[in-house]
Amino acid sequence: MGLFRRGAAASTLDLLVVGLGNPGREHERDRHNVGWMVVDELAHRHGGSFRSKFSGRLAEVRVGDAKIALLEPETYMNDSGRSLAAARRFFKVPVEQVVVVHDDVDLEVGRLQARAGGGLAGHNGLRSIAGALGSQDFVRLRIGVGRPGRGDRRPVADYVLSPFAPEDDAGAIVTRAADAIESMLAEGLEPTQRAFN
Repeated sequence: MGLFRRGAAASTLDLLVVGLGNPGREHERDRHNVGWMVVDELAHRHGGSFRSKFSGRLAEVRVGDAKIALLEPETYMNDSGRSLAAARRFFKVPVEQVVVVHDDVDLEVGRLQARAGGGLAGHNGLRSIAGALGSQDFVRLRIGVGRPGRGDRRPVADYVLSPFAPEDDAGAIVTRAADAIESMLAEGLEPTQRAFN
């Protein structure tokens, strides 16, 4: 396994994967909820079932030899850090073994970028997480959702709270992002960056 290894005294987990989104049926297919979609896909692939915990939905799965927890905070995007901080304390996971999966309007639709640390890019979910963890050193998987196209007068906030267009092929985007998380576990961050960024 590449980047992520359990410390001797530390965590029972190899990775805590947090998908960002908003609760409620009306938001299920929103671009802003692509993080939840990816976490759902990983749970589906690896036979995970969700239960209510840490102000969110939690599933624990094995991926090969790795043990991972999948978390969907139900605190609304702007307060995601509260849910994540509670889960991290419980599992004793180092910040470097937290992967946050989120939408990004600065990347074109479907483009992925895996990276450790970095700025917050005006993303309220990331701001909440950085504040709650006291660090920006967590790993992010940024999923491009683009911006409103020419002639689309919607503010960006309304655009991300609307569903993917059929031509975006949300299913393919989610599949590839879940593949990237599995690659991080199997190969580590740098090979994943080469293959997926």
